[in-house]
Amino acid sequence: MRALVTGGAGFIGSHLVDRLVDRGDEVIVVDNLSSGRLEFIQNHIDSGKVDFHNLDLKDIESIKGSFIGVEMVFHLAANADIRLGTRITDTDLKEGTIVTYNVLEAMRLAGVSKIAFSSSSVVYGEDAPMPTPEEHGPCLPISLYGASKQGGEGLIGAWVGTFGFQAWVFRFANIIGERGTHGVIFDFIHKLKKDPNRLEVLGNGLQEKSYMEVGDCVDAILFVIENTNEQMNLYNLGSNDTCSVRNIAAIVIRETGCAEATIEYTGGDRGWAGDIPKAMLSINRLVNLGFGVNYDSEEAVAHTARVLISEIMGE
Repeated sequence: MRALVTGGAGFIGSHLVDRLVDRGDEVIVVDNLSSGRLEFIQNHIDSGKVDFHNLDLKDIESIKGSFIGVEMVFHLAANADIRLGTRITDTDLKEGTIVTYNVLEAMRLAGVSKIAFSSSSVVYGEDAPMPTPEEHGPCLPISLYGASKQGGEGLIGAWVGTFGFQAWVFRFANIIGERGTHGVIFDFIHKLKKDPNRLEVLGNGLQEKSYMEVGDCVDAILFVIENTNEQMNLYNLGSNDTCSVRNIAAIVIRETGCAEATIEYTGGDRGWAGDIPKAMLSINRLVNLGFGVNYDSEEAVAHTARVLISEIMGE
């Protein structure tokens, strides 16, 4: 298969590229490297197995040619810093909603009709039942990032209904693991690297969410695509449990060896405006399809802490 991965030099995207290359696919990566790192996929570029296009998806004229001859698009490009949207309020509109429109339109013009899209659990909002099934609605996101992801889902549904596209929409839990460049574990490690005796935690630490290891995530994406064939396929991707921020702080302190570090909470029930304090996805649909995750939330956190400590402390 000739596949195009948007955001393919990013955290999740680069792991997906690894899997696609390993199974023998031809891979095109479109990424402007605003948050992605070329080093994540450089070995595939050097081997000739990945054709890298350093392009900005916000410029539709520049990207049209990249989609010619492609059989399937994996659209993972998005704003990686959710909190940035609270300061620059059109970030997610431009990097999410408009970019998704550009990708869909470039696909239509090139005759490409299959797309897999990385959405998010935050589309459900904060009043959803836990664990949250795919059938829950209406979805009422409370962050600009969540609104952008919901907008992307809506656009994809419109291209499915209007132009005969086939789509796989994946609502991610918190995806963590090797090559992570943001998120709570990444932040904690950097804070302890700067000051091994003090760890600031945003909120009261009681925030509680499910976490999925990135290898499990990309394996689940490919498994679902291979085993489903509806025009619109919607799946939650996550784990079977949750992990609290307090527990994450304790795990990171243990793994870094900063046993003398004191934890200081900033207070409040959420880390920032638009953050959802408690979230857990139902993955029954994924499990019933036959996929099993390798890590539960706490195991994924501990694994991620170890690999990121190695990456960050070695910088």
